[in-house]
Amino acid sequence: MKQGDARALSPTAQAHLRRRAVETVETGRKQREVAEVLGVTPQAVSRWVSAYRREGERVFEAGRRGRPKGSGRRLKSWQMAQLARTLREKSPEQLKLPFYLWTRDAVVELIERRYGVRVSRWTAGRYLKKW
Repeated sequence: MKQGDARALSPTAQAHLRRRAVETVETGRKQREVAEVLGVTPQAVSRWVSAYRREGERVFEAGRRGRPKGSGRRLKSWQMAQLARTLREKSPEQLKLPFYLWTRDAVVELIERRYGVRVSRWTAGRYLKKW
């Protein structure tokens, strides 16, 4: 592992590395020395030690990486549930849409009409597949 690139490790290994660094610093070693031995940056060790002193043991928990599930969505969960029900129970013609079947374009238009949100054809296709 090259210096400062602990991102390639699993979340569990990262948590173990953080714990090891903090424990070593707490025994009296300098943060710079610990960083050199563990192959991470001194800034990372400093952040881990500060977080441990602020929050305690919970900073060693292996967490889920990346964006929180569902963040970045254009539609809320309740809107998606309503749309799914509409697609199952109604045809595009019943909703006065110029389509005979539920296509990506029909879903895009329905979402825009109903919620004023513009989604791409690609996103509408993913919704159709999911529903």
